[in-house]
Amino acid sequence: MYSSMPAEIHDDQQCMQAALEEARLAADADEIPVGAVITLDGSIIARAHNENRSKNDPTRHAEITAIREAAQFLKNERLTDCVLYVTKEPCAMCAGAIVHARIKRLVIGARDVRYGACGTALSICGNGVLNHVPCIEFGLMEEESSGLLKDFFRKKR
Repeated sequence: MYSSMPAEIHDDQQCMQAALEEARLAADADEIPVGAVITLDGSIIARAHNENRSKNDPTRHAEITAIREAAQFLKNERLTDCVLYVTKEPCAMCAGAIVHARIKRLVIGARDVRYGACGTALSICGNGVLNHVPCIEFGLMEEESSGLLKDFFRKKR
């Protein structure tokens, strides 16, 4: 959970590193290693990792939990000036939440060729038919993000 005072962050690399830390926490808990961080004006206001298996809740994806925390922190369902950093491309559920929350910018580590809904397999985020289109950037710390996922699934086999 997020503490009451935002942590100062100054660049995309540091923010994605924080998301990777969250993804490692997920892996340590035997969850699919996905981490998310939301910033506002260069400060982290929410951070989360996948917890759907441990919480028996299919909606406990890192992005959803981080969006919930940021909305509570801001006391507003709209995250219009926020940036979401996530280690893996969001699924359809998470992409829908990103659109509804009006997140300004989405920075993604690794693409998800099977379930990615930000232009890879589906286009929910980035779909001009919808009422909000966040700025989407792929590939920041992609090797680290995809490496965590590959290692996790290799150990499962």
